[in-house]
Amino acid sequence: MEAFFFMIIITAALISGFIYCNIGFNEAQVDSRVGKPNFIIILADDIGWGDLGANWPLTKETPNLDKMVQGGMRFKDFHAAASTCSPSRASLLTGRLGLRNGVTHNFAVTSVAGLPLNETTLADVLKEANYSTALIGKWHLGHYGPYHPNFRGFDYYFGIPYSNDMGCTDDPGYNIPPSLPCPKDPVMESWKVNPHTRGVALPLLENKRIVEQPVNLSSLTGRYTEQVIQFIQKARKSMHPFFLYFAPAHMHVPLQYDSQFANTSARGPYGDGLRELDHAIGQILEEVNADFQNNTLVWFAGDNGPWSEKCQFSGSVGPFVGKWQTQQGGSSAKRTTWEGGHRTPAVVYWPGRIPANTTSSLLLSTLDIFSTLISLAGANLPPNRRYDSLDITNVLFGQSHSGHKALFHPNSGAAGEFGDLKTIRLKEYKAFYLTGGAKACKGGEGPAQQHDPPLIFNLLNDRAEGQPLDPLNAEYRAVFPQIQRALANIIRDISTDNTSMADYSHDPAVIPCCQPKHVVCRCENMT
Repeated sequence: MEAFFFMIIITAALISGFIYCNIGFNEAQVDSRVGKPNFIIILADDIGWGDLGANWPLTKETPNLDKMVQGGMRFKDFHAAASTCSPSRASLLTGRLGLRNGVTHNFAVTSVAGLPLNETTLADVLKEANYSTALIGKWHLGHYGPYHPNFRGFDYYFGIPYSNDMGCTDDPGYNIPPSLPCPKDPVMESWKVNPHTRGVALPLLENKRIVEQPVNLSSLTGRYTEQVIQFIQKARKSMHPFFLYFAPAHMHVPLQYDSQFANTSARGPYGDGLRELDHAIGQILEEVNADFQNNTLVWFAGDNGPWSEKCQFSGSVGPFVGKWQTQQGGSSAKRTTWEGGHRTPAVVYWPGRIPANTTSSLLLSTLDIFSTLISLAGANLPPNRRYDSLDITNVLFGQSHSGHKALFHPNSGAAGEFGDLKTIRLKEYKAFYLTGGAKACKGGEGPAQQHDPPLIFNLLNDRAEGQPLDPLNAEYRAVFPQIQRALANIIRDISTDNTSMADYSHDPAVIPCCQPKHVVCRCENMT
């Protein structure tokens, strides 16, 4: 589609004002003898906290990630900035919550826009700092015109523009309900529209060009891994530092993988897919370790928790089961603000710099990736806006034990308005002003409930979130005013910030399509 490949140049006016941030630059020294460090961010999709063997002994499918833990730092209390795809990824790349950057819910196949153009991405900042930049994998922040990754700071892009369930494929894998394969007959009447696939084949892009439609999901992880390794090798030869953002389709449904991983896990297809993801990470770490300078930081995390509505095809939340919610009916994982929805596995690896085999219990977030990498690169924050991220460089180097005092978990598709802050974490306490609204495995959906005063849990004593504190007891009365002040402060801060608003309008004409004459845009023999 010609319009899809048309470049639009946007000039955004920056509004000057008071700048607030949580970042202290240059407090920790990076070895200048080997130049600026390289960065690899690996963001798994829909992975559970319990899907990392180092977190949860019942998990046996992650030997390479467990080796990464042994050589690096594992975060036990690490959280996605939202519990669904687009908002989580937007916050990672901007260091700002959805109420600031404008991305409060997912973009669609027909979305005409994406991450607002006046938001500066991590890739933008690092590219300006002379980094080679690449995104390999899922984007989901706008695929049309200037919202494409190539216009958002990434020199190179190879991947799918949104989630792997947002288009049909010839090898749809495992899903509930089952995904239908793409038809091969171009006759319109032969295609029965599947609402779970939006009716158009899922494309694979290299930069702005569609190279395969529908994409072959069985070989996708292997192809991603090849591209990751090739990019690392080329960047190393160029003598430029590099930033690589790898966002695999695993562990999002439909689950699909190379045949060599079939029936290798007692957990069935989910475990087989997890083994393939772990294998890919092992290959990437092997390439990273081939650099004798040890100048590459690798950060693994998840975009949100498992999609429990998908039953046996979803991951493990470990002990963070959201018991209060599951007893009411409904899910306590993806799309919710229970721990299972946003607490994800996280490991940072940098041999010789980050202390090996260490564990941090600090309260941290994917938001912190933004400011930490900018600090390590010796770059500057984009001006005229405020940030929700922390520079945790000193935490990584074992020189600090300071994390967030509070985190705010936005509504992400269950109950309430998208992006609203109705769940607050303050130290070991967590308050819910709103619960319910997400489907569980059996289809039950807990009713949306407002809570005034809020439910408050002490996660040190109740990580399953099963028994809220009694509003009449002293512990509740002591922490409740602190929670009220924290919530009032963040709402006041956002209201006076330079915020953005995403355009969520739709137009079928923007759907990526390499062959409009075919009912699902099928392309054959593409090179």
